[in-house]
Amino acid sequence: MADRVIIFDTTLRDGEQSPGASMNVEEKLKMAQQLEALGVDVIEAGFPISSDEDFEAVRTIARQVRGPVIAGLARAVPEDIERAWEALADARRPRIHTFIATSDIHLEYKLKKTREEVLEDARRAVRLAKSFTEDVEFSAEDATRTDLDYLCQVVQAVIEEGATTVNIPDTVGYTIPSEFTTIITTLRQRVPNIDRCRLSVHCHNDLGLAVANSLAAIQAGARQVECTINGIGERAGNASLEEIVMALHVRHDLLPFTTGVRTPEIYKTSQLLSNITGIMVQPNKAIVGKNAFAHEAGIHQHGVLSHKLTYEIMTPESVGVPQSTLVLGKHSGRHALKKRYEEMGYHLSRAELDKAYKLFTKLADRKKQIFEEDLLVILQDGIREIPETYSLRLVQALAGNHKPSTATVVLERDGRVFVQSATGDGPVAAAYEAIDGITGLRGEVIDYTIRSVTGGRDAVGEVFVHVNFDGRTFTGRAASTDIIDASARAYLHAVNKVLYATERQKASRDEVPVAQQA
Repeated sequence: MADRVIIFDTTLRDGEQSPGASMNVEEKLKMAQQLEALGVDVIEAGFPISSDEDFEAVRTIARQVRGPVIAGLARAVPEDIERAWEALADARRPRIHTFIATSDIHLEYKLKKTREEVLEDARRAVRLAKSFTEDVEFSAEDATRTDLDYLCQVVQAVIEEGATTVNIPDTVGYTIPSEFTTIITTLRQRVPNIDRCRLSVHCHNDLGLAVANSLAAIQAGARQVECTINGIGERAGNASLEEIVMALHVRHDLLPFTTGVRTPEIYKTSQLLSNITGIMVQPNKAIVGKNAFAHEAGIHQHGVLSHKLTYEIMTPESVGVPQSTLVLGKHSGRHALKKRYEEMGYHLSRAELDKAYKLFTKLADRKKQIFEEDLLVILQDGIREIPETYSLRLVQALAGNHKPSTATVVLERDGRVFVQSATGDGPVAAAYEAIDGITGLRGEVIDYTIRSVTGGRDAVGEVFVHVNFDGRTFTGRAASTDIIDASARAYLHAVNKVLYATERQKASRDEVPVAQQA
């Protein structure tokens, strides 16, 4: 029987550290629920000590996502570990993941500690974490640049204290596969109690070798890989979950290992992350990129038509890439829409179906053909967890190349209608100025992305914005066949997130007893 590899997903922790990828509590929960559907073994839900919102996200996921192990990250200090446990206490399967750097360069310049001091810190941290839960993971940060003799000493010590998983991170993406093989092999040979833990790896992609290093480590004896959806993460990102899983799936002849991942859920998970963060994968991205199963060259097309195996080593269906073209039209009803969503794997409640159908009929009036990609956009655009404090009733813009653009915006809030006109460098900027005039918030757009979801002149355009409001960044997204409409609604989505976050903070303060406030 093939060996089992544990898939540890850190999209919600390390992945969220990717610039512009921050998520609120509701978005993290939605992503965690999809990761559960995907079948990952461990979800690293966040770093509880880092902020109140991260703490709340970990606690919410621990309470509501009951299948996978839920992990919280903590530095090797008591305050971090205690805060992590506070967030994880209600999890069905909690894990405290504690770490400290072990390379000489980190010890000298970051920690300013000796090897002996770090060794004792690691021991104490694992000992404390073990007092809360049996499942404790220890990571030796910058392990691949750590003296190998010292790394063996640290690994042996934390296992003695009760660590059940020991992670060997390539924190700066420095190592090449042959080196990683040597590190894992040496640990297995020289650490006497290594059989009492599971060896794990966490690879960064600075040299484009994260997946290759992860696979090398698996072949050498590691049985957990830490990875992210779409490979997102700090700097150049992390090892890509979908690439590791499908490499094990496709090359089972040379990599005889199994995972619990349900591969048809891969594309849906990738799309959900992109829709939440606004970070699109490049077209030539392996497994989930737009061109991953596209064939343009004549010789390739001829081969695929003759037999798919000539140029496809896996089927689009195996990773959940939709193959349907025209799905529905303007005369289709709710039942047809519900059935099509069920065929796509989405079971909508009555309220969700009503919202989706409303957007579908609007889109069907503008488009001759509705594609499956359109339905995915409708699903993400119309069914949001945050309340819609302001809704867009109308946006009209006038633009040209000789004058400033003007825009008029009509918003509704609690039954009241607000109208505002403004000018700007372009129609989108003018619309944003008008929205700011109504809401009283001043947002600075730090990133604006637009993409065509489907082809043709009547294609749906999807807009993502990252907006800074008084030092806090919020993402917004919307889709429409009209780009000004999509841009305005994406910005308004970010505005509504600000208002919702502010309301939540106020409610949290109001819940604190008067004695504590004093």
